[in-house]
Amino acid sequence: MLPSFLSPVSVYGLYLRRCFTAAGLSSYTLDVDHETTVHFWAPTNRTVQKPAVVLIHGFGPAAIWQWRLQVQFLAPHFNVYVPDLIFFGGSSSTSSERSETFQAASVGKLLDKLKVEKFQVVGTSYGGMVAYNLAKMFGEERVEKVVIASSGVNMKRSNNVALVQRAELEKIEDLMLPATPQQLRKLMSVSVYKTPQFLPHFLLNDFLHVISLFLQTIFFCFPTNNTDRLIKIIALFKTFLRFVETIQRESEGEKGASERINHRKR
Repeated sequence: MLPSFLSPVSVYGLYLRRCFTAAGLSSYTLDVDHETTVHFWAPTNRTVQKPAVVLIHGFGPAAIWQWRLQVQFLAPHFNVYVPDLIFFGGSSSTSSERSETFQAASVGKLLDKLKVEKFQVVGTSYGGMVAYNLAKMFGEERVEKVVIASSGVNMKRSNNVALVQRAELEKIEDLMLPATPQQLRKLMSVSVYKTPQFLPHFLLNDFLHVISLFLQTIFFCFPTNNTDRLIKIIALFKTFLRFVETIQRESEGEKGASERINHRKR
């Protein structure tokens, strides 16, 4: 296991925090009731003239892993609020509740505490279900617009069966809960259209270590059926792929810039 200062995943997390800060957001923690504490990102200096938008992340690591590009684009035009859902990132609760309704109620309490009267909400994957429930609770009087993206509402058990057969395994858990770099590569081989070319073992190991607590959350904090678990695991895996793709894009961008400079010199 790599120490945190050598961990690529941890270092990338620091980079994401820097991106949020550069967009004018600050990190806060607030007790929304006697049981629940929510960590969230919000404007360092709220502008009254700007509308409010709430970004609700999917199942996976903290919210900063999923909203970097959106925050950078939206912050000049909106007061952006990005909460960590309960049991993700820095949010926690002693409540026994685990439903999307509970998550929505917690976000709603946070917005009440912050005196955000009207807002627009965007939810992706698992967060889309939370956004739906939040809009249902607050109604048109407070929720102006709702955007739900990539929520697996149509997923069926037969999808699991087909995927397991394709991977030549016995159980969906054997595929979707990788514990070693080899198992993670197996998962990628059957679930990714274009597998990243360069993925060293140490990077896969580091990612598996960092997300191990989230994988435990899937089974112990969300005791649902296999279909629900799979939806959440896939969302987590997509987060990892976004991380890898970001590294590749930035690496290719630097390579392209270097080639252009060398071409000019010639």
